[in-house]
Amino acid sequence: MDARTTDFSAVRTAMQRYVDQEIIPGASWAVLRGREVVDQQCVGFADREAKTTLQPDHIFRAFSNTKIFVTCAIMLLVEEGWIGLDDTIEKFLPQFGNRKVLKQGATSLADVEPARGQITIRQLLTHTSGLSYGIFDPGTVLFKGYNEARILNPLTPLTDLIDRLADLPLSYHPGAAWEYSVATDVLGRIVEVVSGQRLDGFLKARIFDPLEMTDTGFSVPEAEQGRLVALYNGADVLDPMKPGLTRADHLPYPQAYRRPLPRLSGGGGLVSTLPDMLALVRALLPGSDALLKPETLRQMMTNQLPAGQTIRFANLGPIPGKGFGLGGAITFAPTPFDPPNSTGEFQWGGLAGTHWWICPEANTAGVLMTQRYMGFWNPFFFEFKRLAYQAVGG
Repeated sequence: MDARTTDFSAVRTAMQRYVDQEIIPGASWAVLRGREVVDQQCVGFADREAKTTLQPDHIFRAFSNTKIFVTCAIMLLVEEGWIGLDDTIEKFLPQFGNRKVLKQGATSLADVEPARGQITIRQLLTHTSGLSYGIFDPGTVLFKGYNEARILNPLTPLTDLIDRLADLPLSYHPGAAWEYSVATDVLGRIVEVVSGQRLDGFLKARIFDPLEMTDTGFSVPEAEQGRLVALYNGADVLDPMKPGLTRADHLPYPQAYRRPLPRLSGGGGLVSTLPDMLALVRALLPGSDALLKPETLRQMMTNQLPAGQTIRFANLGPIPGKGFGLGGAITFAPTPFDPPNSTGEFQWGGLAGTHWWICPEANTAGVLMTQRYMGFWNPFFFEFKRLAYQAVGG
């Protein structure tokens, strides 16, 4: 057994430990060195109660891993000249003209001022548009406004989402800050307006079919629902390493991903498998032209935030060393949690623990999939990635 194989067995040992400790139900992953898959494994369960062993073809809820697909859809339209990155979005969605912004310290939704500029496509792609999510900052004026307007309601189509958002103020002036938001859902609607197709039809014709992604879509067909992995909650949202998993298939709403719904959420609506996600990641590797032009890929993997600005989450504060490209975070200064050689890494993940990364400088990329709610940037993910990078470099 060579050193590299030994290193990948360390990856497996670590992930099995998280399964045994009841931190995650199971994990499925693939790691690339250059374009070659050098490790692909599964540990644990697709369903702990039924003791169903996790297999490579099990279907996962992608949650925010949906965003990279919609980003690619937008970039296809940019390449074809239908959209410009710095076009204002009111060109496609007139409701977004004359935006208002909440004043600092606002106590009501009426406490607003005119926006200093219009929202652009680039700002939607980079989460710098002034839109919010209404889930990360409980107690705020905008949190209340988003929830009363039922912005995330899966029963309302994208057209309705746009109308409801148009009635709400922005969190900050476009381009002035970074806030994770429903921006990618808005981009999904722009794909529909520009292409004349429903979002699901466009993604299938332009991304899923060309890349032979047979199990990716907005719901799992009834005949395949036995392959949908169970979803679990951790024991304590504030202590991600506390052992214990509780079944949570009802999240984020009953029957989620098991039946088609009116909302085609570009921010979190897809299901996918490890082979399908791997096909997308391979198509995004530097120099590839399987989906987008190499120059487009370089642009996506370039930090778009101004010097000194990093991404930030309401409950975590600024994340040091992390900027944002077009559709994913960019590591410009690795933290102690990151692999030391991960400068330039392009990556993102979903709330239930699915992740992808591409790091040109370290010549590695990969996908890690599990189903634990609030599994985004969980300790298991950081350990997995450090060991994977180590093995690739070994």
